[in-house]
Amino acid sequence: MKPHAPRVTGALVFTTATAAALIVAVTAGGAGAEPAAPSPQAAPGGVTYREAGRFATAGKPRDLLLHPESKNLYVGSDDLADTADVNEAGLYVLNPADGSVRSAVTRIPGPTGALGRRAVTRIGAALPGDGVVFGYPLRGIGTAKTGDETAAGAWVAGATVTDIGPGTGPGTALVAQGPVLAEVDFATAAVRRSLTLEGGDSFAVDTARKTVWFTDFANRRLYKVDAERLAVVATVELPAGEGFGGFTEVDPQTGAVWVGLDNSVVVYAATGTRLGTLSGKDLPRAARFDSATGQAFVVWQDAGDPSLPGSDNDGTLTVHRSADLTELVRPVVLPGNQVQLGVASLAVQPGAEVVLVSSPAQGTITRLERFVPPEPSPDPSSHPSPSPDPSASAPSPGSSAGTPTGPGPATSPAASPVPAPAGSTAAPGAVVGGTGGQPPAAGPAPAPAPHGSLASTGTTVLSLAGAAAALTLAGWALIRFRAGRPGPR
Repeated sequence: MKPHAPRVTGALVFTTATAAALIVAVTAGGAGAEPAAPSPQAAPGGVTYREAGRFATAGKPRDLLLHPESKNLYVGSDDLADTADVNEAGLYVLNPADGSVRSAVTRIPGPTGALGRRAVTRIGAALPGDGVVFGYPLRGIGTAKTGDETAAGAWVAGATVTDIGPGTGPGTALVAQGPVLAEVDFATAAVRRSLTLEGGDSFAVDTARKTVWFTDFANRRLYKVDAERLAVVATVELPAGEGFGGFTEVDPQTGAVWVGLDNSVVVYAATGTRLGTLSGKDLPRAARFDSATGQAFVVWQDAGDPSLPGSDNDGTLTVHRSADLTELVRPVVLPGNQVQLGVASLAVQPGAEVVLVSSPAQGTITRLERFVPPEPSPDPSSHPSPSPDPSASAPSPGSSAGTPTGPGPATSPAASPVPAPAGSTAAPGAVVGGTGGQPPAAGPAPAPAPHGSLASTGTTVLSLAGAAAALTLAGWALIRFRAGRPGPR
């Protein structure tokens, strides 16, 4: 063999092996070039409510109602003991966004009609358009709206009014006077009809189903009353306990009744069937519902007694799906909200973006806003970078050594970066095409080549196989050519 033959043969073998290796590499890489699809993002965790404001503009808040039409926040208030020089009792109308006072009702009729500053302990119902019906000690029924300084009101004959709610028709309200449930005309306080039960002093009205749920905490009973006939249609036995009652509220969407008892909330369907129980370390003292989201909100107040186990002087707001009682957000701590100086109340903005919670002990109303933590940025190391398209990096026949190759679409000569002309404002490295140094007209962006697709892999394999075959034939031709030439002497 000629002395140069091993070098030619070695070159041929190297060229052929390289081409074959490219084919094998692309073929093997085609199956794994497509990056794994990222896992579906889980729902944002840590959803809760954060304090966005605390209002001390309405005395000692006893009850709250967010008017469904005017959007005003009505606050029934008592006098704060630590402000001896000022009497804050009355009915306040606040801007729920910042707590500013829009108006305050400070003149309310007494038993003889004399006007005076009186505490408003319960708000019974919203009036059409704006305004509310409210109760005040001892037997007063009043009405007022935004802008009023004086309320219209009358006193109900008989025992102290212990609860108030919407009546069955215009101009009426339901009131509890201990175990007596009566419907009265709120303009004159005249009793239209009444029902005497075995015990109790509070109730909740399901206006959609014309039902009143009257609670007898002492005897652990819940009476279902037909509001139109004012007659008992069912009796539900409440769980045994020590008799501490918190609240009775009806979910307007489902008709379920929620009863706060001791350290738990017991929930019954509209039929009286028990649905479940919520338990906590604090005392459940108020509940409200949002029909738009199907959520229930419960305020739990601390006992305010340091001698009791678990007492820390802080209350809690919990949020549940009303259909199955599932807790939906992390419990919200309510610092200093304890029951010793009064029972808390709350109001929920439709859509549940904002919740307002009162704290009689502190003389404040806290505005809580729903907070959804932002989704974390994806970790680049958790997902591999997309594999380059092999067809974009493979040299095409006739390409010069200076033609750029690599990941991404090949750049055509017309779009190749060229130095910007003098005076141009193009950024360094910017592509300037066309004539006169003007950028080319914008066109639709080319669709990105699929990474690792079967079609592109097959095309690339065939191209490289052809190139390898051509190189092999050229090598053998070179050997034959050199074999026919006379060697050096």
